[in-house]
Amino acid sequence: MAAVLKACVAVAPGRVNLIGEHTDYTGGYVLPMAIPFATEARVETSHDGTYRFCSAKFSNERVVASDTVPAKCGEWSDYAVGVWMQLRAKGVELQPFCLTLSGDVPLGAGLSSSASVEVAAAYALLRYAGRSLPEREVALLCQRAENEFVGSPCGIMDQFVVTTAKAGAALLLNTRDLQYELVPMLNGQLAQCRIVIANSMVRHAIAGGDYGLRRRELEAGQAVLLKKFSALRDLGDATLQQAIACEAEMSAESVMRCRHVVSENARVLQAKDAMLRGDAVAVGQLMTQSHASQRDDFECSVAEIDFLVETAMGLQGCYGARLTGGGFGGCTVNLVHRDDVDAFCDGLKQQFLSRFGLEAECYVCEATDGAAARQDRLQGSAAC
Repeated sequence: MAAVLKACVAVAPGRVNLIGEHTDYTGGYVLPMAIPFATEARVETSHDGTYRFCSAKFSNERVVASDTVPAKCGEWSDYAVGVWMQLRAKGVELQPFCLTLSGDVPLGAGLSSSASVEVAAAYALLRYAGRSLPEREVALLCQRAENEFVGSPCGIMDQFVVTTAKAGAALLLNTRDLQYELVPMLNGQLAQCRIVIANSMVRHAIAGGDYGLRRRELEAGQAVLLKKFSALRDLGDATLQQAIACEAEMSAESVMRCRHVVSENARVLQAKDAMLRGDAVAVGQLMTQSHASQRDDFECSVAEIDFLVETAMGLQGCYGARLTGGGFGGCTVNLVHRDDVDAFCDGLKQQFLSRFGLEAECYVCEATDGAAARQDRLQGSAAC
């Protein structure tokens, strides 16, 4: 049996999705990247025989007795506790520990703070147990923790990119079979651009009812399509013509949700090709089209987000803008010429403050490594 390590640290980034929203739970495509915000999980031996979960951002500590099976409590600790439960289910034995979380991924911004916590916790606990799992298994384990313990019906995108991303590239993921390719972000015009994330400060929470409702409406539409076209595996295979052919058998809401996902899958693949060409204009146009589809067909935007997108498109140097993440608040992602970034951020924040009385935050990002690469750098260090 592997030796038990007494203190281990793991680090996992947040992520921003460049394009491909609400496609990852119906076998579609996504194109996210990891960002330079991260969660650190530190696991140390607990000397009182309990399992403890602490956070630098929250004052409440969660303590679980060794003979207790924990239940969801609706707080931040559920994400880490859910990962612990999934590891136990896989037969990973963990001696009593204290897990402490810290980091700078903005909470509730749609930048995958939950997946960052889950993946960091998973790697730290695995190291503590002297065990390892392939990247794909870590991502799937963390998704199950969020689906089954937290109760959030998220797809696989967040956990997969947080685990697997590489610096300097976006990650094109086929969410049906988890095949992926790295798409360089330094070609042609794109080399002159930066990714700017604008935080509306309207808190986003996919565990809430609106996200779940949209997903159920989408899956109801998918069921109609699969019944009519037996060769389809899921919406990831469907065409707009097939979706149109089923409209009479769907609710109006399901029609719109399916139209968004089918058209969004096509935009993701077009965006990949445009990125390989280094065509910033084409990438930006696809991003803006994606936002219109989220706003009108998936109906997951809000007034603050729409204002940020509309304002961004009127500012110099902005090629494209869209809502990123599950929606109902959170952030926009913007493709901006590097020479205009400072003026873009200032203008966007000033106009948003004038309109809503809220101080938006802007983060200028480059694509960074996922957690697996970061853990490689920790090997042999003082982290354990």
